[in-house]
Amino acid sequence: MMRTWAWQRSWQTIVRKLRVVGDSADEQALIEALSRPEAVTVLGFVNAHAMNLVTGNTDYYRALSAADVLLRDGSGMAILFRRLGLEPGLNMNGTDLIPKLLAAFKGRRVAFWGTEEPYLANAVRHSEVTFGVKVVSAHHGFAPMDTYLDLSREFQPELVVLGMGMPKQETVAARLADSAVPCLVVCGGAILDFLGGKVTRAPQWVRRLGCEWVFRLLSEPKRLFTRYVVGNPMFLLRTLVCKDS
Repeated sequence: MMRTWAWQRSWQTIVRKLRVVGDSADEQALIEALSRPEAVTVLGFVNAHAMNLVTGNTDYYRALSAADVLLRDGSGMAILFRRLGLEPGLNMNGTDLIPKLLAAFKGRRVAFWGTEEPYLANAVRHSEVTFGVKVVSAHHGFAPMDTYLDLSREFQPELVVLGMGMPKQETVAARLADSAVPCLVVCGGAILDFLGGKVTRAPQWVRRLGCEWVFRLLSEPKRLFTRYVVGNPMFLLRTLVCKDS
């Protein structure tokens, strides 16, 4: 019998927890549910990079698996799902979904914690104009953990968008889940960079092909080289040997 390594068990746990979104109606129902949190609700996105981090970072794995809702992000995860004989559903990447969530929180208190200036201020202005939200707290993503816990208690946002990148944002989200008032906490990766104009989206036809990662690599080769050029082959290799429990 093939040995099951610890990382495979971690992958199996994450895959079982992922919420598969079947169609646009299912997506809309999810957005409506997330926009009415009765307790602290953590939303996370799982892509190939996240799965690679899971293999070597136990703290990150614990924080990620503690999220209330996890969504499949990217073509790599679709490959993994099909390898395991599972239906992958829609590609639920945060760059597309988070703006829809912001629109669902129109007129409500929102916090943006992540990225840096001037992109953070740009993201605030853009979101207040475009989505009608009230950004009551905006802070860069390089502060100590307690800073965000204090901001949560002070401003009591109804939606928190974390744009700190993996694995910090998942750790912050897990801590907020233990201390914040009822709200939705979203682990948004580069979303504040997109909203703030630091990063440009790939053309729609590139996204349809599932190749937005190539566009991002070409745009930020130094920062993303290890994630994509090294990480993607490692993810595919692990996918080949991964098995369902």
